[in-house]
Amino acid sequence: MKIAITAQGNTLDSKVDPRFGRAKGFILYDTDNDSFEYMDNQQNLNLPQGAGIQSAKNVINSGAQVLLTGHVGPKAFTTLSASDIEIYNGAENTVASAVEDFKNGKLTKAGDADVEGHW
Repeated sequence: MKIAITAQGNTLDSKVDPRFGRAKGFILYDTDNDSFEYMDNQQNLNLPQGAGIQSAKNVINSGAQVLLTGHVGPKAFTTLSASDIEIYNGAENTVASAVEDFKNGKLTKAGDADVEGHW
């Protein structure tokens, strides 16, 4: 399974970025072989609007089935949910710890957006 995690850097030791649409990037972690790659999100950081939707499209196109993040807005939530990507809010600390929390069932699946747009 491929998991996308919002990240402030490009390693597993990077901090989880609390924002989804304007996250610095995403770590794409493959649970089948414990490998990962970094996907930059620079192109969406300064968009006046639509950052959440564009970031969601990038995550969808990456093949991720799960998203771990701090917070996600309503338009991104709708876009991700329409593609059957499971969203888990409240991820924190490092990317590696967020992955472990997910694997150990310590994160709760989001039922809706937890922040307003343009957060």
